[in-house]
Formats: sequence, C-alpha cells, structure tokens
Amino acid sequence: MAGQIMKKIVFSGKIFQIIEEKKGTTTFEFAKRSPGVRLLITNGEKMLLTKEFRAEVNGYDYRLPGGKVFDTMKEYEVSSEHQIKEYSLKAAMKECLEETGIVPKKIKLMETAHAGATVLWDLYYFLVEEFEQHPEGQKLENGEEITVEWKSFEEVKELCLKKGIQEDRSVAVILRFILLRERKESN
Repeated sequence: MAGQIMKKIVFSGKIFQIIEEKKGTTTFEFAKRSPGVRLLITNGEKMLLTKEFRAEVNGYDYRLPGGKVFDTMKEYEVSSEHQIKEYSLKAAMKECLEETGIVPKKIKLMETAHAGATVLWDLYYFLVEEFEQHPEGQKLENGEEITVEWKSFEEVKELCLKKGIQEDRSVAVILRFILLRERKESN
C-alpha cells in the first residue's frame, strides 16, 4: 500500500535504539537515544561551566552542567511528550544540584536542540538566573570528576570559538544566548 510507513526496532540497548523505517521500497535507519538536559546558569555577566574528564575527548572539557532525563530506553519509551518535559525539568533540578551544588530558585526551559535527521536525541536547555548554594555543595555520582568555574561571557565565547567547549550543540545554544543578550543590551 503506497504511503504506508512500517517501523521496526532492530536493536535496543540500555540508552540507544536502532530503528528501521520503511516507506514503500525505501528503508531508512535511525538511532534514538533518551533525551538529556543542559543548564545555562548565569550570575550577572558570568556563566557557570563545569570542567570534567570526558572519555569521548580523552581529556578535560568545559561543559554546561547536565545529564540524562532517563537512565534507560524503557523509561523513555513509556513517557508521553508532556511527561518528557516534566521529567526533563526534574532531571535539570537534580543535575544542577549534583554537578554544581546549586539549587535553582527560578528555572525555565529555554530551548530544545535536536541532533539531526537520522539521530533522534533531544537536549533540553534550561536557564537558571536565580539560585542558592546548597550547604553541602556538589553531590557527584561515583566516577564523576567535575569542578565548577564561573567564567565571564567573553571567556565563554572564547572557549566556544577555540573548542574549549566541545559539545557543539551546546556551543550553538551558548553563543546564541550571549549574542542575543548583547544585542538586547545595546538597544
């Protein structure tokens, strides 16, 4: 039947799935991963970044604090779009405290970044402009090696441009945030 779409999961791991989608005689393949969260935490003219060891770059990288929304594909698969946004907010609050020792007082979803056409992996970016420091500080998970550093917006822009921040979707979101803020201030 023309126009019919057939989907089949050909592999399912802990946090990834490979899905085949047939449209007529054409087969497409997608990788699907449970979503993640990232936090832009600002204080005046500064942004908080984490510096952590990342196996994928075989070294230290500056990053936005964040993590997974769900620990497994099973948790992700049973969630509706509305629930995913609720879970992403809870994950953002949890990751903020764990990685930075900060408790958000005001947090809002800024944007959602998509990975691309054949990789389905959304990152939910949250803005935190009001917060308080938790008296016990960071609550890192076993194996995490993370320090926090406040950087001026100029320093953050330089890190983005010189690949000091290597997660490119985050680089785009950070630069857009800083440049739009600068544009608004100059008007």
